[in-house]
Amino acid sequence: MKVIVSAGGTGGHIYPALAIINKLKEKEKNLEVLYIGTHNRMEKDIVPERNIPYESLEIYGFSKRDMLRNIKNLSLIHQATKKCLKIMTEFKPDLVIGVGGYVTYPVIKAAHKLHLKTLIHEQNSLPGKSNRFLAKKVDKIALSFASSKDYFPQNKCVVTGNPCAENALKVPPISKTSLGLSANKKLIVIVSGSLGSATVNMKMQDFLKQCQNKPFEVLYITGKDYYNEFTKNTYPKNVKVIPYLDNLPGLLKNTDLLITRAGASTISEIIALGIPSIFIPSPYVANNHQYYNALELKKHYAADLIEEKNLTGTNLLEKVEEILYNENAIKLMKENLSKMSNNDSAEKIYKVIKELTK
Repeated sequence: MKVIVSAGGTGGHIYPALAIINKLKEKEKNLEVLYIGTHNRMEKDIVPERNIPYESLEIYGFSKRDMLRNIKNLSLIHQATKKCLKIMTEFKPDLVIGVGGYVTYPVIKAAHKLHLKTLIHEQNSLPGKSNRFLAKKVDKIALSFASSKDYFPQNKCVVTGNPCAENALKVPPISKTSLGLSANKKLIVIVSGSLGSATVNMKMQDFLKQCQNKPFEVLYITGKDYYNEFTKNTYPKNVKVIPYLDNLPGLLKNTDLLITRAGASTISEIIALGIPSIFIPSPYVANNHQYYNALELKKHYAADLIEEKNLTGTNLLEKVEEILYNENAIKLMKENLSKMSNNDSAEKIYKVIKELTK
């Protein structure tokens, strides 16, 4: 089987793409994969490091303010599509898969022109612009959330979940004691993505100080860029501050409550592992999609959320205590997360791929 995969810009697109590739490698002995990404975003380093053949395109997202950049980008999209036509004519893929990000537009467009079989995957509850534009050109659309069907041709949609969920289930657990935490106390983990958030870090300082003498422990992950500044302050003994944790899903297996952003990969891990959570969605992402991701879980009583603009130390502590020591609330969240789970997502996507490549 010969497959082209394209995804770019953020880990929320790249890691599901890699999970699909890993499943293909597991199932197909004679697999050939080619990854097409941008020339300047994180996938240009992440993908080649995994010994996956890589082709880059020069293309940028559209700007709401810079019209000159947008005019230039139209030309770059045309050039990128031509390059993809050449790549596909030479590589002769059985299937082309787009997993999100603006780089997928010329890739899928070229595949459509060559009458190749195509599949896109949408990680977020509110679909991105590229996938909405491409919906009419593709053969199948794999969705993380059933509610996303409203934005696409229904007959093309398959609800598969996010393939990052399977990865979360496979990672080994991390014990609390290995991080210097108590084995017996309830643990709250707070994280705002791998890079962290200056705004959340500032607002969280008051919350952490209010945790003084509380019967739980907090592991606060600042993000690498903010650790030095954040640790200039002192915090209660039951609060541990670290810059980054490489295997966060492993620790989540021993976590009682997670406070986090609402990116697609994070959501998939929470659903897979059944972790009660409070979301603080990032308001700085395209189409405010993290808010809609979080709202999807809140509507199913599977998580709670506080918008960043409303976040205070006091209201967060109230929300934490409402959940953490309420056995019924914890049980309900876990039950509803279980109902939403698609823990064999990569396997479901593989089945769609096999149907398309018959």
